Amino acid sequence: MKFRSFQNLVFAIAGVLLSIGVVSFVWIFAQSPLGLFQGSRLNAPTAAMFVPKQAPVLASLLVNPDQLETLRQLSAKPGDRAATRAEFEQFKQGVLGSSELNYKRDVQPWLGNEVTAAITTLDIDRDETNGKEAGYLLALATKDTERSREFLQLFWQKRAIAGTELVFDAYQGTKIIYGKIESESVPITVASAVVGRQYVLFANSPKVLRDAINNVQAAELNLENSSQYQAAIAALDRGRIGVVFANLPELAKLNGKEPPTASTAAISLSLDRKGLVAETAIVRDGETSKLSDKAVGALNYIPAMASISASGINLNQLWSGLSSESSLTKLVNSPVDTLGQRWNLNLPKDIFSWVTGEYALALIPDSDWVFVAEKTEGAESAIAHLDELAKAQRISTGTIDVGNQSVSVWTKFSSGAATKKIEADVVGVHTTIGKYEIFATSINAMNAILTAQNNTLANSQEFTNAIAGLQKTNTGYLYIDWDAAQPILEKQLPILKIAELAGGSIFEHLKSLTISNYGNRSGIQRGGVFVQLS
Repeated sequence: MKFRSFQNLVFAIAGVLLSIGVVSFVWIFAQSPLGLFQGSRLNAPTAAMFVPKQAPVLASLLVNPDQLETLRQLSAKPGDRAATRAEFEQFKQGVLGSSELNYKRDVQPWLGNEVTAAITTLDIDRDETNGKEAGYLLALATKDTERSREFLQLFWQKRAIAGTELVFDAYQGTKIIYGKIESESVPITVASAVVGRQYVLFANSPKVLRDAINNVQAAELNLENSSQYQAAIAALDRGRIGVVFANLPELAKLNGKEPPTASTAAISLSLDRKGLVAETAIVRDGETSKLSDKAVGALNYIPAMASISASGINLNQLWSGLSSESSLTKLVNSPVDTLGQRWNLNLPKDIFSWVTGEYALALIPDSDWVFVAEKTEGAESAIAHLDELAKAQRISTGTIDVGNQSVSVWTKFSSGAATKKIEADVVGVHTTIGKYEIFATSINAMNAILTAQNNTLANSQEFTNAIAGLQKTNTGYLYIDWDAAQPILEKQLPILKIAELAGGSIFEHLKSLTISNYGNRSGIQRGGVFVQLS
């Protein structure tokens, strides 16, 4: 059987089981009678013992998918249960439909409380002369060994009837079954094994299964005993129902990209009554960030209608950290450059460098930007320098009153030869309120700030809900109001539309996405992502 057929057939199981967990989050609101809000009884996948230390990536669901389905039905309104069940079944069949497998009939009777999938190696035979073929492993915990053996027997019977010649290979006391193919190198063909009475394994080559068995017997070879893996998993504080672990340099090689400065990363997936929380732990050196459990006061000047906002403490340190990561730099440079061009400034040099206190940056309707910075030592001279830079670029500086507030205005004048009229274009405005300097890209935006009063992000219930699932002690938040930001993000990131098609129900019910940095603890950078669902 060809490798592509293997992917369509076997890893469809992994896809549906892991995706079941994600899709089920859409309907979860109430207290769980199954205790899933506290997470699984497992903190980490036991199947990590089959995976080598250098594996690029591992993903594991640590609860039985049926528990999530049951929770979804119990928490749904009675009138919605038929519709949610139909949506669930439609999704499930969409993944398994072409594989001749039926989850309820073939897998559900014996599946236990763990589903783990991994890319075990970048090249199975480690011989670049014959090309590279990555190794894939799927480990399913079984609660009924006999039923799982019956499933495998039926699975291989169908392939034998279809003309596949089967090979039965006894290795270290374990029977490995795979379809025979003629190959001068390592055969790439679907292979399976039942290990002990606990696991059903699938792989895209019998060699991957042999290596998995070796990893169990030689514990020093497996991921479970990797010090970096242990450190990253231990740094995840929340109860979880799923875990993803990545060897970042190896993963970068798989994608043909330059290796990142970080070495490994772990992500835990947890349930919240309002959505899904992902907690991250990245093993890397870095500065100790200034953490706070207090609300960022600068948010009192960001209108609640903001579609995207970033807020926190010490923007200079944040930008320095982002600049050291080439992949992140590419992501954030575009909007920063766009805003810099609008203000005719080098933002990192002219503004970010002196913002060591609170800050808030937001995009509001009509494509206007708002930036609020706490005035710390050196801020007055830096702001005066901005006015000097404006004058040097033949931009006029002056003051006007917006309501009762005196506001500095940067204006660029131009004249039309035909009309002999002088036109004034407002490049930007700024003003001081208390200990904050407030910048905006238009007079209308400044007016929205000054008239917002109690209708700001700081006292917005929507924003409060959007950060509810995250740790309170952090360096700040990146907040995206999905309904408002979706058209903007789709325009800037065309690949997002593809993600929306793949994500289906998740994007249909997505309300907001909030990211937070929890700081560096003992060489591990921690953070969180809260996906709020309707």
